[in-house]
Amino acid sequence: MKLFKILPVAAIASLMGLTSCYDLDLAPDSSLSSGNFFKTEDHAKQAMMAVYSTMQNDYVFGMYFNLDCLGGVSTGYDPYALMPFQQGTIAVNNGYVLNYWQYTYEGIARTNNILQNIDNVDMSTELKNQYIGEAKFMRALYYFQLLNLYGGVPLYDETTIIAEEFTEMKKPRSTAEETRNFILADLAVAESYLPASWDSSNYGRATSGAATALKGKVLLFGKQYQAASQAFSQVINSGMYQLYSDYAGLFLPGGDESSEMIFAIQNLGGVGQDIGMPMAFYLGSRATYGSCWNNVMPATTFVDSFEWNDGRPFDWDEFIPGYTESQDLRFDVWYSTPNAGFNSIVDYTPYRDQLLEMYSQRDPRMMETVILPYTNYVGWRSLTATTFEYGLFDGNVADDNGTLLRPNGNRQLYLWRKFVPEGDMNGLLNNRSDTPINFALIRYADVLLMQAECLNELGDVNGAIQLINQVRARSNMPGINSGPSYLAATSKDEVFERIKHERAVELCCEGHSYFDMKRWGLLQTLDGKREMYIPLNGANLTRVVTERYNLWPIPSTEIEKNPDLTQNPGWE
Repeated sequence: MKLFKILPVAAIASLMGLTSCYDLDLAPDSSLSSGNFFKTEDHAKQAMMAVYSTMQNDYVFGMYFNLDCLGGVSTGYDPYALMPFQQGTIAVNNGYVLNYWQYTYEGIARTNNILQNIDNVDMSTELKNQYIGEAKFMRALYYFQLLNLYGGVPLYDETTIIAEEFTEMKKPRSTAEETRNFILADLAVAESYLPASWDSSNYGRATSGAATALKGKVLLFGKQYQAASQAFSQVINSGMYQLYSDYAGLFLPGGDESSEMIFAIQNLGGVGQDIGMPMAFYLGSRATYGSCWNNVMPATTFVDSFEWNDGRPFDWDEFIPGYTESQDLRFDVWYSTPNAGFNSIVDYTPYRDQLLEMYSQRDPRMMETVILPYTNYVGWRSLTATTFEYGLFDGNVADDNGTLLRPNGNRQLYLWRKFVPEGDMNGLLNNRSDTPINFALIRYADVLLMQAECLNELGDVNGAIQLINQVRARSNMPGINSGPSYLAATSKDEVFERIKHERAVELCCEGHSYFDMKRWGLLQTLDGKREMYIPLNGANLTRVVTERYNLWPIPSTEIEKNPDLTQNPGWE
């Protein structure tokens, strides 16, 4: 159970004071404002919950998983999967571009509100410093998101009083370096003031380890490899974190609160506690609780990238000779025949058993991450947990009343299993918009792989390989350089390819691939990539990725309000 409570949105809005136009000498007892709210530690804690709750907004981190659509790991079919970005039709007045900007700045405003008023709270200096560290960690997290999306941005700290300066908040953009230094300064305070851990009633709040890990990530993204490595070493050597033994369980209640989670969004479930992220809604299928949309789906090329469990690269033509050249053969491999009502299978593809055996011989993370054709998924129908089978058919659509899993729109793509709830999660799941599974923004496997990247850049190839192998060992995958030639990696470039692969399969559906591809200078390699259906009989979309997509445009409405804002290259 998640014990970390979040203040209701209505209370958040009132205590922020952002809608107030006048300063009054007297305020009724029922009215909340910064002036009469910040009196006790309970007030400070409620304000801090308002800061945390911003993470769950769809346009901050609430749909962070959909950013993998921009990194080549996922694909999709509408704006919820960021399709205008994938197809190169995004414009400076796009609603997503504006909403990510505005709602992330709202989170920053809430942190500044705490920093402006914490001295008014009746509590010890030690506790005040703890809240200062917590607010600065969250402010750094929000500014880091803006930096990664837009580049350098205007920097507003606690010296800005929104109620007094709202119409004059027209700072120019700081440079990317200035923004990064601002973030690092906040994290330095957070490291000093935050506790190493919290008691169970406050589980999920930011810790000093989270601040150090985020500092390492900020430095890595700034290509400051030595300093980043020092930060990651501190996290690794602290003894506070370890890999959870069960990869699939890491994304279920229990594992989502394990010591692998360095900092995660806390999502609640159960009667009266629908405070979560819409993983079911946008990753689940029509068989998922609430009948969902599977807007975001694994890319076929990504699923094909999972190795055999002995570490060999997977190749369709090795598995089924002639597969890539013959459309008729691919239809034979994938298509079965349903009954007249399209709610069960009467004649399976002759390759079904061969496919199932192949799945079982791949990297275990594939079956733990993806719903593959002819495997089962426990969904929800008629108030009952129901087992569905995912079949593929030539032109036919599975009926919603049977036990065949039907993707929304009958798109013949793989479906996510990771983060997609089964049944009603024993009563924890009450609606499709609030999935009660914690969503990690930083976890230990990510830190190990980021440290491997730093060490590889610094010339310590062997040290990098040791860390990669730690992550692979959790899923019983053989180590790099453990014998066969296909596991060999001795040069910096070869080890980088291993890091790139491992980050994709380990961290998929967690929002990392887009930022990875950008900072590696590889985003434009996706240009022209056709995201094919499983039988390779058509494309879900063809990607358009030009140089300007390294940064999102500054929203046009923000430039209209503030002429001192400059636009990013290529978006004028």
